[in-house]
Amino acid sequence: MKVIFAGTPEFAAQALLAIIHSGHEVVGVLTQPDRPAGRGMQIQASPVKLLAQEKNIPVLQPLGLNITSSDPAKQLDARAALAQLDQLQFDVIVVVAYGLILPQPFLEMAERNGRLGCFNIHASLLPRWRGAAPIQRAIEAGDIKTGVAIMKMDAGLDTGPVLISEEVDIKSDDTSRSLHDRLAHLGADLIVRALNKIESGCEHELQPQNRDGITYANKILKSEAAIDWHRTALEIDRKVRAFNPFPGATTQFQGEPIKIWKARIPSGDSGPLVIERSPGDIIGESADGILVQCRDQCLEVLEVQKAGGKKISARAWFLANPSAQDKQFSGASHKIED
Repeated sequence: MKVIFAGTPEFAAQALLAIIHSGHEVVGVLTQPDRPAGRGMQIQASPVKLLAQEKNIPVLQPLGLNITSSDPAKQLDARAALAQLDQLQFDVIVVVAYGLILPQPFLEMAERNGRLGCFNIHASLLPRWRGAAPIQRAIEAGDIKTGVAIMKMDAGLDTGPVLISEEVDIKSDDTSRSLHDRLAHLGADLIVRALNKIESGCEHELQPQNRDGITYANKILKSEAAIDWHRTALEIDRKVRAFNPFPGATTQFQGEPIKIWKARIPSGDSGPLVIERSPGDIIGESADGILVQCRDQCLEVLEVQKAGGKKISARAWFLANPSAQDKQFSGASHKIED
């Protein structure tokens, strides 16, 4: 089949490469405009754009897709993109982490003239975790399973019927990065299988989403990054893993910000490590890191990063700051009441 592909980050680039290798023809790519990125904030093309250019696939980068936008430049760009896509000979549009919602005129265009519509790779088991940050929210919530769903898009937010899905386990040490990488590989495999199904006329296999179990994965905000040491050790461990690599869970030591990149619940034959101290207190060093008191027990912090510095082991940080013992990490301070 002839495919238009809409996507931006590395997660999407893996799916694009799989489609190219599958024998389906990608006739055009829609991706976000080049933007500043990295430490030097240099203008960079998206991973999807770089791959499309390497494969000599035409690329469109409109500022927006709202053809009635109050911004004249965005409205003009959106109308031009809609017209250009409509002129292409294609069968289906595949959308993967594009970064913009496809408005109704684009969805309707993808159904005209015998076209088969828009299909999305979504990194959750719909209807759980509709929305922008399904990987992070699944870890943060303590889910033990997630997966990938291939959904036919409609006017709602991730509400369309599902053609194919597959689940994976969330490991106790998974970060958003490690889980992202597994789901990206799975999504690339599933979209090829889905395209083969669509080509063979298996639209009857589309299943409406269950009305029970709907949750929304709101966009991750930097303002959420501060650790509240009055939370349980398990909640904080999940937050650290969910916010790795972005934006990084943060705390403060003597007024200076520190990111915590890796932590774990101490394990032992005697059960949870409980010390009668105040939340945020730095108890001392462990074999691999430092122990910090949470609401219910200690958390073992393993990897930290000072502002402007490199990631280092928490134990190395502790040894370089001998006065840290019996001091306190601080940050968000909303105390949980039972």
